[in-house]
Formats: sequence, C-alpha cells, structure tokens
Amino acid sequence: MAALIYQIFSSSAMLSQGLYHLICTTKNQLKSPRDYVAKPYHPFPPNSSHQQQHHRFLRHLQLYLILICLFIALIHQLIVSSYADPLLKGRTPVHLFTSLQSAAILFSFLLLSVALLLSDATSLLPLPHDLFFALASSLFFLQYSLSSSSAAVQTSDLQAKCDSISACISALSSVLCLALACCPRLFVADVALGASFCLQGLWAMQTGLSLYVDAFIPEGCHKLLDVVSGVEGSTKCDLEDSKLRAEAILDLIFVLHVLFVLLIFLVLYIALAKTLGIRSRFGSYEALPNTASTTATTVDSNHIQLKAMAGTQA
Repeated sequence: MAALIYQIFSSSAMLSQGLYHLICTTKNQLKSPRDYVAKPYHPFPPNSSHQQQHHRFLRHLQLYLILICLFIALIHQLIVSSYADPLLKGRTPVHLFTSLQSAAILFSFLLLSVALLLSDATSLLPLPHDLFFALASSLFFLQYSLSSSSAAVQTSDLQAKCDSISACISALSSVLCLALACCPRLFVADVALGASFCLQGLWAMQTGLSLYVDAFIPEGCHKLLDVVSGVEGSTKCDLEDSKLRAEAILDLIFVLHVLFVLLIFLVLYIALAKTLGIRSRFGSYEALPNTASTTATTVDSNHIQLKAMAGTQA
C-alpha cells in the first residue's frame, strides 16, 4: 500500500507540474510570439513579475511546491533504501544501491531548484537560463540511466517493462532540455517538455495500478510475496504468453496516455487562444486595405481640389 501511495503522490506532482508548464508556455507564446523565450519556471500568478514585495511568495510558489515534493521523495527513497527487498536480483545490496542512486538524483534536482530560486529571488547566483536547462538535461539523463538499470535487475517482468518505459520518458525530457539550452525560443520543445512531465505523471499512476491493484493486473499475472520476510513485491507472469500479452497491453496503454496528453494540449491551446482573443493564422482573415487604390483615390481627390481652387482664384 505504501508503494501505491508514493506512486499516486509522484503522479500528482508530475502531472500538476506538467499542466502548469503547458498552460504558462502556451499563454506566453500566444500573447507575444516574437518575444517568446523558454523559462525554467513560471511565476505565479503568471502576470505577477512586477508586483510588490508582499507578492514574492506567490511569485515563487511553483518553486516552493517543487522543493517540498522533491524533499518528500528524497526522504522516501532514503527510508526505502534501508528495507530488505528479496524480490530484486542480487538481494539487499542491489536494492540499497539503486535506492541510494535515486536519492542522489532527487537531491541533485533539489539543489538545482534551490539554485533557480536563488537566481531569481536574489543576486547571489546570477546563472543564465540555458545553463539550468543544460543541467536539467544531464539530471534527466541520469534518471534515464537509473531507470534502465532498475529494469535490468527486476524479477518482475511487468515492473521491468514499466521502468523501461519510464526511462524512455526521462530520455525524452533530457533531449528536450538540451534542445532548449541550445535554442531557448523553440516553442515546440518547450511544450513537449511540459507534455513529457504530464506523461511521466500519468505513467507513474499507471505503474502503481498495474503492479499493486488487483483489478488492473493483466490476466495471467499475479502479485509477488516473499513468504519469509512478508515483503510485498510487484507483479510477475508465470507463462511466457502471459508475459508477452501483459507487455503488449502496457505498450497499448502507453500509447493511449500519449494520445490523452496530446488531447489535453489541444484543448488547452484552443481554450487559451479563445480567452486571449487570438485568431487562427490559417483560418479566416480580414482583408487588408488596398494601398495602391487608396493612394490613387487620395491623389485624384487632391488634384480635383487644386483645380477647383485654381478656378476660384481665376
């Protein structure tokens, strides 16, 4: 049950972060496409960048929430690392080392968030945004490496599959952060980064459901339980056919999650465009006045007026 609760917590944190990033990024691009630049974080409320001193807490609310979530995840990994998990290949040392690696990566993200807060709130750490994206890219790559390693040592076929898909999402986030570090005006990469956060959150929820909730465990698979120590593990499939079927189901569910995230982005984009009064660049348009005909009409009118004045004077 504790593992499922942590998966729900991780899912909520990543999903809310991704949705907020998508909304702010899309809104900034729609309001001023020429001045658009990717940002590591977005002040809350979005229009509070020039507010008074007492609004500073709200301005950095997103960073405070990120710090709290990362701190809770770090404490969880440190506590879990002390547990014996006989359901991993290699027994306790493997579980200890992988948990400590995860805690180290979370601590690195925590330091990066603190550095971002200091850089924006004070003048102690005036680091450019492209450097933050480059550092985030390296941390997401480490997360990808850790998830791939965890998938290799799992005795549970389903958990290994879930970890491998999570590793792919982390690799995508790493590539997108690197692209933003090189080209901060790339709106597609910034939106895709927010979408990857949403996808990682949805997949964390799906992982918890597929491994720990009986109603979502694929047919032919069952929970693992170490009888000696009473450790509840994840899910294993007895037959090869059941394993392949379960992996195919997870692949299908992942594609559905991708489509769902895409649908969320389209709905957000349409809603923000209507709210801001942005018209489609490819739809109907208002005809521009004919400059040539207008100029000719003006010249003719002036010519007629001059002739009338000349006749009056004569």
